[in-house]
This record gives sequence, structure tokens and C-alpha cells, in this order.
Amino acid sequence: MRNHNTHDETVIDVQGLTRRFGSFTAVDHISFSIPRGQIFGFLGPNGSGKTTTIRMLLGLLSPSEGTALVLGHDVRRQALSIRARMGYMSQKFTLYNDLTVEENLKFYGHGYGLHNRHLRERMASVLAMTGLEGHEHLTPPKLSGGWRQRLALGAAILHEPDILFLDEPTAGVDPLSRRAFWELLYEISARGTTIFVTTHYMDEAEHCENLGFIYQGKLIAQGAPSAIKAEHLPGEVVQLTPAHPAAALDLLKSAHQAGRLGASMDVSLYGAQIHVTTRDAAATQRRVLAALDDAHEAYSDADIIPPSLEDAFIQLVQEQKRQAAAG
Repeated sequence: MRNHNTHDETVIDVQGLTRRFGSFTAVDHISFSIPRGQIFGFLGPNGSGKTTTIRMLLGLLSPSEGTALVLGHDVRRQALSIRARMGYMSQKFTLYNDLTVEENLKFYGHGYGLHNRHLRERMASVLAMTGLEGHEHLTPPKLSGGWRQRLALGAAILHEPDILFLDEPTAGVDPLSRRAFWELLYEISARGTTIFVTTHYMDEAEHCENLGFIYQGKLIAQGAPSAIKAEHLPGEVVQLTPAHPAAALDLLKSAHQAGRLGASMDVSLYGAQIHVTTRDAAATQRRVLAALDDAHEAYSDADIIPPSLEDAFIQLVQEQKRQAAAG
């Protein structure tokens, strides 16, 4: 990788970027900038506009409005000038199943214009970095999901791109492989490569230096994970595990709407648990437990915990819905 380990140079600058498909607006006037060497997370549910944004930044889709400069080039007019300096990996791991690991890397290397000694050196480096040494003669179907993921990443960085775009790269991969994959991303970023990664996994978003939250095509928050939580979800969370989550959720939502939970801001279901966000955790905890006890709803615990990114995202989405309903 190129050794440009600095955050001074802006490599992606997006202003008012918009993409419409007929009457549907997939990406709605979003703006952000990313410095060199940063891991930028683009977070949002499926259908929120993440992949459309990546396709515009790659020059594969023309914006309807706004501008996007990548490595100083306008993606609308100069996409071919920057394509060789970018790497891309999709959640489908675009690999050739009838080619071996080594043959896949050679194929992509030739596509990037690498040949002879330079290609051999880059292949050796990628095989060592991804841990694929000894697997060169296996085809992708004979690799586990985590190893196929590493191979796809290796193919995407073979030509030492300045920017690496990763679109839902850990979808369907087990937790241990996801962790190992992120360790590789840290190593790549430390060598100066800027990484733009889309995800809907909140725990992954915590690994990013900077985040953009996109919802229904709009960028509803951006900043460091800690800053987003501090700005959009001040306070704490009362987390409880009820015996009957759906019934307890309905009960607490009704109590919240009636103002009986004090300083609570939101009540949400998290799997088998319920989170009550609040600015006064101790008082809210007492009122939550009293409401459950009065209704004879059983629970196993009720702890006060720091807010997570998921709590912040839910709070932001609820605010967007309230604004939409108001007008």
C-alpha cells in the first residue's frame, strides 16, 4: 500500500449529491468529506441509498444533482481517470468459482494492468496479508465464507488502490471471520488507503473513525461514533429482559406516551430485551419497574448501560418520522 498515513488530504468530497430514478429519490442531497487514510462507515438499513451512493462515487452511475470529487476528479466527467486508483468489493464476493485462488488473483491482476514480477510480488504480498498462503490451488467453493471474503478483499487491493470501497463486505459471514476481516482493514488503512465501507451492523460501525447515517436517502447524522452518541442520545439506557417482550413493550410504550416514565425519550425492542433511553436513568429505572410490577409483567434484570450506536440510530429515525408526520 502507498504510505500516505495522513488525514490532511481530502480524497472524497461530496456536496448535495442526489440520484433520482423517475419520481423516486434514492439519494437526497447528501454532503460529506473523507480524508486520506480514514475508515469511513456508511450506515443504514437496506434500501436507504448506500449502494447507489457507492455506484456514483465509482463513476458507474451519474448523479442527478450535486457534485462528487474523488481524488480531486469529478466522477461525472472524469470517472475513467480515477477508476484504476480505486478498489471495490461487494457483498457477493465477485469471484470466479472455476478458477483457483492463484488464478483469481492473476485474472484480477491482469485486469488492473499488473504483469510479470510486479504481479508476482503483489500476489505474494496479498496472500501473506490475507493468510491465504497454502490455499493457492483451491477454488472458491472449497473455501469457507470467511476465506472467500479474504480472497475477494485480496483481489480488491491487489493494485494498491488509494481508496477501497466495501459494500456490505461481511454480510453472511460468521462473527469470528468478521473480526479477522476488520483487523485486515485496520492494517490496510494504516498504510494510507482510505476505506469507505457500507454496513447495517451497528457493532461494525463502532470500528469506523467517522460515520454517516443514511435513512431513506437522507444523511441524518455524521461524525465519530462517540460524537454521534453524545450529540443525538445524551443520557443513558435502562435495559431489561422481560418474560414476555411484546406485552412488556406495549405496556411501557403506553406508559411512556402517558408521561409515566419521567425523563424517558424512547422505548424500543432489542431482540428479547427492551431499551428505555433516558436523561435520568435512576428515576426512569424505578418507574419502569413499578409499571411492570403493577401489571404483573415478569422480568429477569433491569440494568443501566451506556447508549449504543443502535440506540442513537433508532432515536434519529424516530425523530425523522416525527418530522415527516408534522409536515
